[in-house]
Amino acid sequence: MEEDINKKKVMKDISSKSRDIWSTLKKRWRIISIFAAIFITGLVIGLCLRSGGVEGPVEEPALTAETEGKILFWTCSMHPNIQKQKPGKCPICGMNLIPVTSATKGKEMGGMRQIVFSDAARELMNIQTTPVERRYVTAEVRMVGKVDYDETRLGYITAWISGRLDDLYVDYTGVEVKKGDHMVFIYSPDLYSTQDELIQVLKRAREREGVTSIFPDVADLIEPARERLRLWGMTKEQIQEIEKSKKPSDHLTIYSPMSGIVIKKNRQEGDYVNIGDRIYTLADLSHVWVMLDAYESDLVWLRYGQEITFMTEAYPGDKFVGRIAFIEPVLNKKTRTVKVRVNVPNLSGKLKPEMFVHGVVQTQISTGGKVIDPHLAGKWICPMHPEIIKDDTGVCDSCGMPLVQAESLGYVAVDSDEESKPLVIPVTAALVTGTRAIVYVELPGTDEPTFEGREIVLGPRAGDYYLVKSGLKEGEIVVTNGNFKIDSAVQIQAKPSMMTPEGGGGGGHQHGDGGKPSKAGQGKTMTPSSVPAEFHSQLQKLESAYEAIAKAVKLKDISLIRNEFLAFEKALSKIDGSLLSGHLRMLWNEFSMLLNNDAVEGRDVKKFTEIDRVFKVLTKNMRRVRERLGTSHDAQSSRPSQHLEVPAVFQAQLAKLWEAYLSLQQVLASDNLLLAQQAVTHFQTSLSEVDAKPLDEDAHQVWKKEYYNLIQTLQSMG
Repeated sequence: MEEDINKKKVMKDISSKSRDIWSTLKKRWRIISIFAAIFITGLVIGLCLRSGGVEGPVEEPALTAETEGKILFWTCSMHPNIQKQKPGKCPICGMNLIPVTSATKGKEMGGMRQIVFSDAARELMNIQTTPVERRYVTAEVRMVGKVDYDETRLGYITAWISGRLDDLYVDYTGVEVKKGDHMVFIYSPDLYSTQDELIQVLKRAREREGVTSIFPDVADLIEPARERLRLWGMTKEQIQEIEKSKKPSDHLTIYSPMSGIVIKKNRQEGDYVNIGDRIYTLADLSHVWVMLDAYESDLVWLRYGQEITFMTEAYPGDKFVGRIAFIEPVLNKKTRTVKVRVNVPNLSGKLKPEMFVHGVVQTQISTGGKVIDPHLAGKWICPMHPEIIKDDTGVCDSCGMPLVQAESLGYVAVDSDEESKPLVIPVTAALVTGTRAIVYVELPGTDEPTFEGREIVLGPRAGDYYLVKSGLKEGEIVVTNGNFKIDSAVQIQAKPSMMTPEGGGGGGHQHGDGGKPSKAGQGKTMTPSSVPAEFHSQLQKLESAYEAIAKAVKLKDISLIRNEFLAFEKALSKIDGSLLSGHLRMLWNEFSMLLNNDAVEGRDVKKFTEIDRVFKVLTKNMRRVRERLGTSHDAQSSRPSQHLEVPAVFQAQLAKLWEAYLSLQQVLASDNLLLAQQAVTHFQTSLSEVDAKPLDEDAHQVWKKEYYNLIQTLQSMG
């Protein structure tokens, strides 16, 4: 009762929205696009619940000797699920139908994704191909950044004694100073008293030379006094001058401890300072840092110690070279970049802090996306100073740390073995659909140009190439130009393509699986009698492997999930497809390709978000295998598939709904907006009058799902 009330309320809201929409509708194309979705859902209803009382508009013409060379049916290039026995217009979009001949149909039987063209058609489509090959490819990582000071080469002039700054010899920043140049003239009373103490101690020591006494020797006090003066910043020469002149001074000259550029002046003349106060900051620019921003997608190609070439805006013709010394462990959440630090020698002084630079890293790639650097192969490198590279083990010349092998930093040695080279295809060959892609392979040994669509799993992109994880073999010929045209032709024939992965307009209920819609009495799954028992037994082992993956996913154990996907891949490889023939063999070739891609992705997952995505795709593909090849999801169940019992009363109601749809379909092909509005109202009324009470529980669940699909489609008009 509550469901009926809710249904009437929803239908009332729909009718109100519909009146508002139709009053503002100016183009019937919008109506057509909306009700194309109703058509798909309505077709699902007809396929799922009909038992002979409701017939869909799609028919599969039989291929006979009488029809050889004749037109088999007419279809729409935009909606290949529409198939009619005579020319006309598409009931969905209004385009003229095109003929499909027996010759074309015969060419389709080679495979679910195969298509044949004439030589003239290939020439017109400008199809170009290239072989799949194994080769070391180079990933070019481009980064931008700027020059900065080398923090390890910064120096500071600080006050080693409290006092007043009477003179600052460097008046402004940017002055270049040498080691030993005078910097500060400071006044300090403490300095005067300590110098006077040293002079008096020296005087008494000279007076007591040769005199024996029970008191400690006065000479023992000389060194402590000298040490205090040294700690206050006085040089050995300054102390000797005090001792020689025998005149204490209340001023001290501070000298530069290093060569460099004064980059900051912290104090002014006349300021009083305490011990440790900073007066100047110096920077040695003979070596600088270059701080670059690397996108997170490029981090896979970057390694510590890699050589990088960069250019500046100031010297566009000059190239500078450095090595990556540090990759920050934290990602900037706003820019989605990571700072990469490069150590660069700057003896010429051309590189100045805050200069903008453009850097390029040329990364050579091996199998599995591993990085190769021939210059570091077998070398030993310092983990703190990447410029220190030696042929043998030892310690760093700069910091004394033990050197480590370059391979421990993420590099792999160059291997002459052909298998170490990655399998690659040009970027233009792949029609990318996420982590996977569609490629078209030209089949050898055919009378006419024949192409086969292939779903593959891609690795990372390296320059102008994609690494291939699964789906292709070395030597196969892939299309690099014209693949979009081939994909469009495949889509027109209602076959699986990039735009319609399951074929038949994407519904999967028509010819996308290569088979006809299920007929009445076949129930939830189809169990072809021609599938050998041995093949069913092998599929059951695959089901067990799938169940193990499902349990691992529930446990959220990534390591276990990867192992179970690997076991699934092994179980899939043991299934003997040669046990099947004809249409079933073609079906299994399609499913095994998709399942193998699922396994390849699953065995390499690293994040739970990836696990959810891959497992959903795997579940969908396994469901299609059950529906088409008759396996059971429950490994313990050996019963025949259940049947949906649809009473005749409900079939009659569904027939009325179908008639309302057909009337709407005909009206939409015309330009009469008023009739279209009336047809929509009639369709809504017919839907509201369908009573699901005669259905059993299973059939009721199926109808409930389809009913709400139709409701949501109607509501989307608003």
